[in-house]
Amino acid sequence: MGLKEGGKRDRRHVASLRRAAVVRMVRELEEQRDAGIRLAGGRTMTVEQWLEHWLTAIAVRRLRPKTYENYSCNVRRHLVRLLGHHRLDRLQPEHVEAAWGQLSAEGLSPATVLLNHRILSRALTVALQRGRVARNVATLVDAPSAARGEVQPLTAAEARRLLQSAKDLPNGARWSVALALGLRQGEALGLLWDAVDLDAGTLTVRRALQRRAWQHGCAQPCGRKRAVECPQRRGGGLVLVEPKSRAGRRTIKLPDALRDALRSHRAWQAERRLSAGNVWEEGGYVFCQPNGRPIDARRDWLDWKALLKAAGVRDARLHDARHTAATLLLQQGVAARVAMEMLGHSQISLTLGTYSHVVPELAQDAADRIGAALWG
Repeated sequence: MGLKEGGKRDRRHVASLRRAAVVRMVRELEEQRDAGIRLAGGRTMTVEQWLEHWLTAIAVRRLRPKTYENYSCNVRRHLVRLLGHHRLDRLQPEHVEAAWGQLSAEGLSPATVLLNHRILSRALTVALQRGRVARNVATLVDAPSAARGEVQPLTAAEARRLLQSAKDLPNGARWSVALALGLRQGEALGLLWDAVDLDAGTLTVRRALQRRAWQHGCAQPCGRKRAVECPQRRGGGLVLVEPKSRAGRRTIKLPDALRDALRSHRAWQAERRLSAGNVWEEGGYVFCQPNGRPIDARRDWLDWKALLKAAGVRDARLHDARHTAATLLLQQGVAARVAMEMLGHSQISLTLGTYSHVVPELAQDAADRIGAALWG
């Protein structure tokens, strides 16, 4: 079959009670060799062993840290538990179907089951490319369907009540940015003053704030089970990362009221910096803690819930502030293409698909406009 990595000949052996079966298996090996699709020889791997190798040696170099952490969690919590004991080259579509059925029976959401399907399919695609398997069995199984949840934005009146209640809060402009521009949580918390031009009235999204998991930094096992407790831990905490896609890097025009709010916020922050003295840690963050350090996503979420309660507004997810901004943009007649660019969507179908509840209003407005243009 050629040569192994060490230069030794790669010999394969087949056996059967019937001559015809042996001839067929030999011809299959010869076809694979001639086509350059040699299955890896030597000790067979289990699905668990391949997934661990794929995670630590391949995926870690291609995925964003947050995505990698999510993949690792699902692989070790679900895929290894349900499929890890199978031999990699003997994994069957029925095994995969049974695993997805088990996850659904355990109460996992369709979105989580679909994510596990995509992770397995990607890992098996790499295994196929490297000759570990003859086919990707995940492609032979219908992917689980995950229906998009219905968007529940706040009304314009509710948004105004929130802005009124947030006006006198330490980082009150944080919620103006969320409700007026639709910035994602990480984009708002990772916003730096060098990305805000108040004279030109623009805000540029260049980074996002994320919390990464800590890794052990000790050469020898330190005895701590959790990496966060390692004396030489590394690579974790709050960090600034690049936006996920090219569309995420965007420049947005600021409404005049928001520009004034940010100008007042900057003046307030300068006073806070002086009063903090040596305690202040300058990071250039637009929204920060009293000592200048970035705000953790958990703290930000608690502040949002407290704001909803103070304003007497119904409970809502933090991401609903972004949905509110998008819905208000479309309701005000802003072109879907412009709204797409402001929100950082990569495709206009994502914008219109997510906010399909506004489409009937837009269609009626378009009908009224064309009617007025032609018939007065």
